[in-house]
Amino acid sequence: MRKRRHANPADEEADINLAPMLDIVFIMLIFFVVTTSFVKESGIDINRPTAQTAERREHGNILIAIAPNGEIWIDKRVVDIRSVRAVIERLMAQNPEGGVIIQGDRAARIGLLVEVMDQVRKGGVSNVSIAATPTP
Repeated sequence: MRKRRHANPADEEADINLAPMLDIVFIMLIFFVVTTSFVKESGIDINRPTAQTAERREHGNILIAIAPNGEIWIDKRVVDIRSVRAVIERLMAQNPEGGVIIQGDRAARIGLLVEVMDQVRKGGVSNVSIAATPTP
């Protein structure tokens, strides 16, 4: 006589294959890393002047801040006016499609802003903007 084994549902182990889910997660991670644009922050908060014609711009990748005391901040560190051109050239080599936004404090000298803009243009950047806060 043959004994028949009955399969008990409690004895069976449920096996879930996680490989497809992990593949999708890694593909999404690679997609987000490749498509992310990294913004080079200036490093300090600036009291920007207001302007009625100010527009929001999303594509400025390098921020330069000019403090009221004349300090120039690029990439979270103070930079001398003579080295602005070299720093901009290095940052633009990392991201040639980017632009530069100069954030001058309302109490900063306008002459220093013009000097910084001149150094940025000598560094090969033609896409230079000056930041302002839109008036309500």
